[in-house]
Amino acid sequence: MSTQVIDIHEELAEAKVGQFHWRLGAIMGLLTLFDGYDTFNPAYVIHYVAKPWGLEAGQAGLLISSGLVGFLIGAAIHGIIADRLGRRGTLLGGLWITSIFTLLTAILANSFQSYCILRLLTGMGLGVLLPLATTYINELAPRRVANTFALWGVALGWALGGTLAGLAGVFATPLFGWTALYWIGSLSFLLLPFMHLMLPESPKFLALAGRVAEIRDMLTKLRPERAVAYSTAEIPVGRPEKPVNSVAALLQGKYRRTSFSIWASAFLSLFCIFGLTGWIPTVMMQRGETFAASFGFGALMQIMSFVGALVLGHLVDRFGSNRGLLAIWWSIGGLAVLSLVVLNDHVANVISVAAAGSS
Repeated sequence: MSTQVIDIHEELAEAKVGQFHWRLGAIMGLLTLFDGYDTFNPAYVIHYVAKPWGLEAGQAGLLISSGLVGFLIGAAIHGIIADRLGRRGTLLGGLWITSIFTLLTAILANSFQSYCILRLLTGMGLGVLLPLATTYINELAPRRVANTFALWGVALGWALGGTLAGLAGVFATPLFGWTALYWIGSLSFLLLPFMHLMLPESPKFLALAGRVAEIRDMLTKLRPERAVAYSTAEIPVGRPEKPVNSVAALLQGKYRRTSFSIWASAFLSLFCIFGLTGWIPTVMMQRGETFAASFGFGALMQIMSFVGALVLGHLVDRFGSNRGLLAIWWSIGGLAVLSLVVLNDHVANVISVAAAGSS
C-alpha cells in the first residue's frame, strides 16, 4: 500500500476555522494595531515641537517622513532575512525593534535630530510587521474565508491603530505632552511574551527547511480529525531555489506592464495615505478647525479606511475583481482630495476626509 502524500497548502486551505485561526487573527490584529499606531502618530507631534525646536517647513516634513524612510528599509530587506532565519524570528525581531525604539523616543527624543534618528530606527521595525503579518494570514487562512480573514486580521488592526493615535493626540497629549504618544506605543512590549509563546513558524519556511515534525504538529492542531493521516503521510519538502534577481524577473516582457501598473498605483495610493494622515491635523488647524476636531480628522480617516475596505471587499466578492470597480473607487478618492482644495467648510471637510479615507 502506497504512502499518502500530503499537500501542505491544500490542507491549510481546506481547514475549518478554529481556535488556531482565531488566536492567530487576534495576534496579527494586535500586532498591526501597534504598527498602525506607531506609523501615524508623528502627525500629532508637529503641533507641539514645531516652535520649541524651531522647525522650518522642510524639517517638519522630514520629522514625519523619517519613520517612513525606516519603514521602506525594513520592508525592503525583511524578505532576505526571513528566508534565512524564518518568518517567525524576523517578525519577532521587528516587534522588538519597534518596541525598543518607541520607548527610547519617549525617553531620549529632545531635538529634531534625535527624534528623526529614533524614528528612522523605529520605522525599520515597523516595515517588517505589516508585510509579514499579511504573509502569515495569507498562508494560514482557510481558502473560503481568506479575504475576510485578512481584512479582519490585518486591515482592522492597522486602522484601529491609526484611530487610537488620533484619540491619543486629542486626549493624552494636552495633559501629558507629545511623549505620551510613545509611552502608550511602548505598550507593545506587553505583546511580546504572547508572540514568543503562540506565534507559529511559517509553513512554507518549515517545508523549505525540512522540519517535517513541526509541520505534522501544526496540521494536527488545525485539523485534528486527520491526525492519524498526518502521522504516517509523506510530507514533501524542498530546498530553497537558487536566488534570482526578483526585480529583473518582474521587468521581463510578460510581467513588465503589470509590474509598472502595480508600482504606479501603489505609489500613488501610499502617497495619499501617508501624505493625508501625516499632515491632516496641521492642515485642518490652518483651515480654522479646532484643536480636537483637527486631530479627530486623522482618526476619521483611519475608521473610514476600514469601512471602505469592507464595502469594496464585499463588492469584489459579489461581482468579481474588475478594472471598472477599482477605477470608480480611486476616482471617488481623487475627487474627495480635490474637494479639500476648493472647499473650506466644516461639513465639507468631514465629508471629503471620510470619502478620501474610505477610498
